[in-house]
Amino acid sequence: MKEVSHKIMAFLMALVVLFSTLSFTIDMHYCGGTLVDTAILHKAKTCGMEMQKAMASSEHSVTKKNCCDDEQLLVNGQDKLQSSSEIISLQQQVFITSFLYSYVTLFEATKNNNPSYKHYKPPPVVRDLYKIDETYLI
Repeated sequence: MKEVSHKIMAFLMALVVLFSTLSFTIDMHYCGGTLVDTAILHKAKTCGMEMQKAMASSEHSVTKKNCCDDEQLLVNGQDKLQSSSEIISLQQQVFITSFLYSYVTLFEATKNNNPSYKHYKPPPVVRDLYKIDETYLI
């Protein structure tokens, strides 16, 4: 049971590190002010109503307003991970190890549960003590 819980915790910690360092892009396509398509990690599909660039002639240039907009939302993950915050000396390592070992063994159940009085017989009853101390209220 202990090994399984350690494996589960290690897996969950790996997922936390993975998702904290993951970066991705959300691409959105708006047509006429309404959201048409949303895509993660690739380009959103368009509605097919995009205008061509300005139609230009030699004397006049005509521009039409485009009704479609593309928007990208970039979610940045953490780039720098710190492997250790400080170096622990050998004396500190020995202290931490001995403290953790003594703390873990403090709560272990004893495997040998034999009572020490198992082979002894009770003393013989000479007289009934409960009869001597009896009192009767009238």
